[in-house]
Amino acid sequence: MEPPHQGETTDGAEQQQSLRVYLRVRPFSKDELYNNEDQGCITIENSQTVTLNAPKGSATMKSSERGIGLPLHKFTFSQIFGPETMQAELFEDTIKSQVSDYLEGKNALIFSYGVTNAGKSYTIQGTPKEPGLLPRVLDATFQYIRGHQYEAMDLKPYLSNDAQYLGPDQVKRERSARAGIFSSFKEDGDALRASGSSDLYSTALEFSFSNLSFDETGDLVPPPTEPGCIQFALWVAFFEIYNESVYDLLQPPSSKSKKRCALRVCEDSAGNAYVRDLKWINIQNFEEASKLLRFGNKNRSAAATKMNQSSSRSHSIFTMKLLKIDGVTVQRISEFSLCDLAGSERCTKTKTFGERLKEAGNINNSLLTLGKCITALRNNQTDRMKSSYIPFRESKLTKLFQAVFCGKGRASMIVNINQCSSTYDETLHVMKFSAVAKQVVQVIPAKSLESLAPRLVGRDGRPLLKDGVIDDQALDDFLSEDELLDEEDEADMSILPQEELVNLIDRLRSKLLAEQRKNLVQEIEIRKEMGDAMLQQLMESEELRSRQMAELKENHQEELENTFEFYKDAFKEHAYQCARERLEDEYVPLDELTAEQEKVESLRRKVSELETLMSDTRPGAASVPMLDQSCQTSSSRTPSETDAAGDDRHKLLYKEKCALEKMCADKQELILALEKRLAAQNETLQKVRDDFLQTAAQLEALQGTAGDQTKAMHDLLRDNADKEKEIASLKAEVAALSQKSPVQPKKRSLLANIRESVTSPRNGPIGRSLRSTRSTSLKNKLSN
Repeated sequence: MEPPHQGETTDGAEQQQSLRVYLRVRPFSKDELYNNEDQGCITIENSQTVTLNAPKGSATMKSSERGIGLPLHKFTFSQIFGPETMQAELFEDTIKSQVSDYLEGKNALIFSYGVTNAGKSYTIQGTPKEPGLLPRVLDATFQYIRGHQYEAMDLKPYLSNDAQYLGPDQVKRERSARAGIFSSFKEDGDALRASGSSDLYSTALEFSFSNLSFDETGDLVPPPTEPGCIQFALWVAFFEIYNESVYDLLQPPSSKSKKRCALRVCEDSAGNAYVRDLKWINIQNFEEASKLLRFGNKNRSAAATKMNQSSSRSHSIFTMKLLKIDGVTVQRISEFSLCDLAGSERCTKTKTFGERLKEAGNINNSLLTLGKCITALRNNQTDRMKSSYIPFRESKLTKLFQAVFCGKGRASMIVNINQCSSTYDETLHVMKFSAVAKQVVQVIPAKSLESLAPRLVGRDGRPLLKDGVIDDQALDDFLSEDELLDEEDEADMSILPQEELVNLIDRLRSKLLAEQRKNLVQEIEIRKEMGDAMLQQLMESEELRSRQMAELKENHQEELENTFEFYKDAFKEHAYQCARERLEDEYVPLDELTAEQEKVESLRRKVSELETLMSDTRPGAASVPMLDQSCQTSSSRTPSETDAAGDDRHKLLYKEKCALEKMCADKQELILALEKRLAAQNETLQKVRDDFLQTAAQLEALQGTAGDQTKAMHDLLRDNADKEKEIASLKAEVAALSQKSPVQPKKRSLLANIRESVTSPRNGPIGRSLRSTRSTSLKNKLSN
């Protein structure tokens, strides 16, 4: 065995491995090179990195030019295979390890993904010269079981992962069905060779994998060397999912006029999905396998589109089940499935319509569901705290492979792309999906020895298999009545008479209808009661919420009104206080100003008097005039006392002078400030007065102009009336003259009368006179 791949961890409990995603690039065809599809969109950097560069005209380039997104994208894969890669090299480097696991009892899934015309079918099936992965897996399987094949056909796969023991009659039917397919294949081949047809199906019938050899597939696993009679039986099935319906490709059509019978996807008691009534064929050698493959390809849905002459319109799935048998006991069953997915496409480029358009819609929806499942798996593994729903049941494809994605096998994806510039946007979408898929981690639990043996488990958990064979008594005990009805086609009823079978079916059908009717009535009653209860609860909760909202609204409204009134009063009080302080600080009444001016004048006079007095009392002066009272008191004082008293008076007078000068300066500054304010107010009043006078003058001018225009209009109306009177008088005179004149007017033709009636009156003499009069009157008015 090979060592674990990169990103794989193994321990005693479970194995974790990232989903293996491979990329294969298809080479250009001659037509694509002729149409200039090679614009260097795909660049392989190394064995794991590829770069995509958006070509001109693509939606990605247009978006990048508008600043949305980037024109260059880089992706990594498990391994990248260029256009020159051969099929043998691809098999060796991709699924060889999974084939080894399959031969040792593990499940495996390989599916190809990509746009239409990208080489998916070539990768899976190949050509006669270059066989694909599927023929090489078959060849490797037969090389492994060579000499240990179980030739009896009495052990057959049953449901999802179990085995069923077949009786002699059932074995006979299996052999006849197998022979019928091979005989039908032979007849079709002879008819096509005789007609010389060269279409796709004739090529498929001539399909031969003679180029395969044991050396190419390699000695994957040593042949079994267990003691005892260990043998292997290989059963294969080939079916397709077309328009979300499952069809068996190995079921020969009964008539060309009848439609194929669609199969159901069911689940066994363990929750594993399987296709009910799917035909499983036991094959003994590689030649029989290639015949079945060609037979299935003949029945597969394919059609021509603008981008692919043989476009697969369905998802084809080829499944192999290898039974390891020890005597009459099936020890294990391993499953290997290869899924060739239909290519995603845009209908505007493939030019599909009608039935092809419906097929394309179903294909894209199925692939979209697969992408949603992959994305949900990645998100759940990234953030385990937020587990999202995985929509496996939204598509038949994802429902069938749910078990593999959830850890019951190893899965690998081969992404196929082409290098054409016309399909760049679709290729980029495929690459983004593969980048998400590469981040998915498969958690494969370690199997116990008991779980290796296939078994059927009932609802209570007890196995329903004894020695690898289904126990009918246990099956009857543990299956419910509905499950018995579902499995009635697979049960062997040949031992009962026909009348008893018909009666049994009628009784079961009537019982089933009665139970369904009873359940339906009960469900209707329960739904009605629940609906009434929920409606009543909703109405009560709505009424309660309405009352609560009304109360909250009233409370909030009162609080808002109170808050508004509070702020309103506060603003009023603050404005009043500010205005009052401003008036107290700046306002000076006129009376106070006059009184202050008078005080200043009196103080000035007193200062001048004091200065005169001080000049008289200076030292060295011959005599000092004194007031009458001072003279009377100083006559009795000595000279020294007189000098001391004069100095004190001088100091006192000087202080009073300084105080008066300061007071005068303050008052003078206040007077100047008030004068400036009065001057500014006078200037504002003068400006407003000037503006008012200017506006009044403009208004008077406009009124005069309006009066003149009104007068001119009245004059024009009078002139028009006068001219109309003149025209009427002239018409009367002309009519009178025409009646008096003896000369008969010449008869004019009909065309002349029409020309005269159509001629504008403006061209006549009356019109010219009116125009000249009006122009003269207008000139006179404008000059005035």
